[in-house]
Amino acid sequence: MKILGIGNAIVDVICKVEDNFLTENKLTKSTMKLIFDESEFKNLLSNLKIEKTVSGGSVANSIVGLSQLGNDVGFIGKVCDDELGSKYEDGLKQENVKYFYSKKKEELPTGTCLILITPDSERTMCTFLGTAGKINENDVDISAIKNSEIIFLEGYLWDEGDPKKAFDKAINNANKVAMSLSDQFCVDRHKSHFLDLVNNKLDITFANEQEIISLIDAKHFDEVINFSKGLGKLIVLTRGEKGAIAIKGNDVVECDVKKDLKIVDLTGAGDLFAAGFLHGYVNNLSTKENLEKGTEMSSKIIQKIGARL
Repeated sequence: MKILGIGNAIVDVICKVEDNFLTENKLTKSTMKLIFDESEFKNLLSNLKIEKTVSGGSVANSIVGLSQLGNDVGFIGKVCDDELGSKYEDGLKQENVKYFYSKKKEELPTGTCLILITPDSERTMCTFLGTAGKINENDVDISAIKNSEIIFLEGYLWDEGDPKKAFDKAINNANKVAMSLSDQFCVDRHKSHFLDLVNNKLDITFANEQEIISLIDAKHFDEVINFSKGLGKLIVLTRGEKGAIAIKGNDVVECDVKKDLKIVDLTGAGDLFAAGFLHGYVNNLSTKENLEKGTEMSSKIIQKIGARL
């Protein structure tokens, strides 16, 4: 198998809102808020019109993108044996993704992410992790990991306790490890742990500009370049309108964004960028071609609603 993703198995619920909805509910635009109370989550959702429901989760979106590009891929993520859990599993299997998890009845339901799209196409997320956030080392299939060229992890999944043990088990048995820092919220919450992962355990790190700047407390992007060069590992960064950049040692490769796109929804832009880049990487394309494939994939996804092509 080329790539095995390990991440939050989350069902995305996509809704369009006005900016004042974010203000009224004390939400910060373009970030992700974790909601721990199921009734609070249901209350938020009760005032909204649902546009679309789809099997999601950041790494799962990337893995589906990789499958659509013809790669042999799999996914590990924890769901409950409930209606949404069954939908989730079916959604992956329809995309030719091998699902290495046997669902059972859990105390918590399958995780859900409310994706709020404002008129400027930005997406703000409210996530009720449900049982997805309870992943533990027993949920991680060692043989699937050892039979994969690369495992791909997400910062969203990392947390103290059982999720950390699942992470460690995966990393310790992997051939190569790639990870997305996921969100500035995650970086700020787990900064010292993420810095340790980037410095010592990851072969490939994906981040956007604000995440990497926050991680190393940089004032300018030049500091990010110097930090990345010093690591000697592959650091892949998206910079919005400034394009994308990959750094490994003294090799710095850049790629421009595609122009004149009709942007509808930025959900999944980073996920599909990672899919395109990793597709190139496991198929031995050049770093420039990897960046171009990532940019192509992210350009396609932002012109439609949702994080699946």
